[in-house]
Amino acid sequence: MSAYALKLERLRAQLRERGPEGLGLSKHTSNLFRESANRPRPRIDLTGFDRVVSVDPERGTVECEGMTTYAALVEATLARGVMPCVVPELKSITLGGAAAGVGIESSSFRYGLVHETLKEIDVLLADGSIVTCTPENEHRELFFGFPNSYGTLGYALRLVAQTVPVKRYVRLEHIRHRDPDRYFDAIAHACEGDADFVDGTVFSGGEMYLSIGRFVDAAPWTSDYGYEQMYYRSIRAKSNDFLTVRDYLWRWDTDWFWCSANVGAQNPLLRRILGRKHLNSVTYTNIMRWNSRIGLTGALDRLARRYPESVIQDVDIPVERAAEFLQFLLREIGIVPVWICPVRPRGPQAAFPPQFPPQFPLYPMDPRRLYANFGFWGVVKDTVRRPVGFRNRAIEIKVAELGGIKSLYSASYYPQEEFWKIYNGPAYQSLKRRYDPGHGFRDLYQKCVLKYRGAAGAGE
Repeated sequence: MSAYALKLERLRAQLRERGPEGLGLSKHTSNLFRESANRPRPRIDLTGFDRVVSVDPERGTVECEGMTTYAALVEATLARGVMPCVVPELKSITLGGAAAGVGIESSSFRYGLVHETLKEIDVLLADGSIVTCTPENEHRELFFGFPNSYGTLGYALRLVAQTVPVKRYVRLEHIRHRDPDRYFDAIAHACEGDADFVDGTVFSGGEMYLSIGRFVDAAPWTSDYGYEQMYYRSIRAKSNDFLTVRDYLWRWDTDWFWCSANVGAQNPLLRRILGRKHLNSVTYTNIMRWNSRIGLTGALDRLARRYPESVIQDVDIPVERAAEFLQFLLREIGIVPVWICPVRPRGPQAAFPPQFPPQFPLYPMDPRRLYANFGFWGVVKDTVRRPVGFRNRAIEIKVAELGGIKSLYSASYYPQEEFWKIYNGPAYQSLKRRYDPGHGFRDLYQKCVLKYRGAAGAGE
């Protein structure tokens, strides 16, 4: 038996012993940012499902287990001269997590979101059964419905994803723009050219950068942003740059984009103390969760009579409305820098049952359009007490107004009727009836919205 098959046997034995009722996932890391009240629930440990099974450059695929991190996935694929088509920016993200959520990066203008690069998924259901889903087989409904389900339909045990050939280096151009309309026009134009990677960074309404990356075989020099130097600062300082492919893929991880400043890790002395090994998103996430548990910054804010609201969001806006959203974001929220990542959905991949639209139903995007993903992460501190989720809710309203859609990995405040209208309630309920009729898992609204709204929020 293969190592994966042996793990399945052990898992089935564990499920028979404990029973599947109230099944929950036990894991050591998470890239979800929802405050929630913990509820004791039976847990199933899938952390052992973390191995790359095979890499097949000729077929353009990689097969791995659901808890495999992108750090491990990248190492295995680069060794064979390929990379996953889309590599989310943080090393600790797992392929299974990116499939159940929404994964994006600077190749998404060409390849779409992570789930659009998948070819096969083995899913553990709430009743303990395991089904293999492909775009063509009898479980195609779950294959297309799994993305954006966040563990409410099942957990990915094994996946097959598409890969793309790489060269040794990436040559980067950072092009400054001062006008938002022209900036997003330039992004759209770049997505029609020969670039391998396209993203952008906004520092203010008059300072925006378009970053274009292309694979190259040779480089006159390479920069290192894994220790003392910070990638996001280089964007303003260098119009051209060269990175190894590996360093390009992890250019954002060292400083969690720029959020390392929140834990003091941009101080040169502290960087040397932490060392290369601990300058990464895992360290900062652990610090953030420790602070959330003990409430240190919350106590300081109360002493200073400040009312903080955490605003950690990724939203996808049609590129023709992106300048309008940026204006709103800078005026009403005020968080900078902002990451910009263009994404073009790849469109239908198979025939759908009648109740499904021709797309991934729980994260509906128009394959005829180019979208600009806005990533903005920070804390807004106010001297006035606002309703819980005041700014996050304003963002949700604006995103809907502009024809966009929001990722659900962080705080959400949608009323139930609005939520199911956006995230396709009829398709979700059809999936729930077939794959979780006993409601062993909470539904998507309970997990992503009600669970958060029942916890302590901004200003409390």
